[in-house]
Amino acid sequence: MKQWKYLFRLLLILATLTNLTLAEDSAREIDSDANGALSVFYNEVNGGKQYLEKAKGYVVFPDVKEVGFFVGGKYGEGALRVNGITKGYYSITSASMGFQMGMQTYSLIIVFTSDAALKKFMNDDDWETDMDFNMAMADWNNDEELDDIDFGSNMIGFVFDSTGMMGNITMEGTRFERITPDLD
Repeated sequence: MKQWKYLFRLLLILATLTNLTLAEDSAREIDSDANGALSVFYNEVNGGKQYLEKAKGYVVFPDVKEVGFFVGGKYGEGALRVNGITKGYYSITSASMGFQMGMQTYSLIIVFTSDAALKKFMNDDDWETDMDFNMAMADWNNDEELDDIDFGSNMIGFVFDSTGMMGNITMEGTRFERITPDLD
C-alpha cells in the first residue's frame, strides 16, 4: 500500500512540474474562454444560469485536457467567479494510474454551495479534492430545471462540452493551484 502512495505522489509531483510549461494563457484569455464555456453551459443546462447566480461562487475550467495510457494526467486553467466577478485564476492538475487509454477535452464548472467550501478553496493556494470536502458530480435530466435538484454536497462539478474518448479504471488525485497569468 505504501508503494502506491509514493508512486502516486511522484506522479502528482511530475504533473505539477509540467504546470510551468503548460501555463500559457493570459488573464484576458482565461476570462474570455470562461465566458464562452458559461454560454455553452447556459444553453445546455436548463436553469444553469439561475443556479450559478444563487451559488456562493464557482470556478470555470473552459478547456481541461486529459490523456492516459496506463499512466495519465489532466490539466486546465480557469477563473474563480464570486457574484459573477473573477476573484482569481486556478489550474487543475491530476495524475492517475491504472487501466486507462484515450484522450479528451472538456469544460468543468465546480460550484460552491456553502460559504465554508468557497472560503476553504479561496484561502488555500494548493488545494486537493480529497482533503476536507466531498464533491458531487451532477447528473440531471435536460427536461428538468437545475434549481429543483438538491445534490446534497458543498461542491458540485459539472462536466460538459466533451470531445474525444477516455476509458479508465484508475486511482486518481486532483490538485487545484492558484496561478498568476499575464494581464495581456
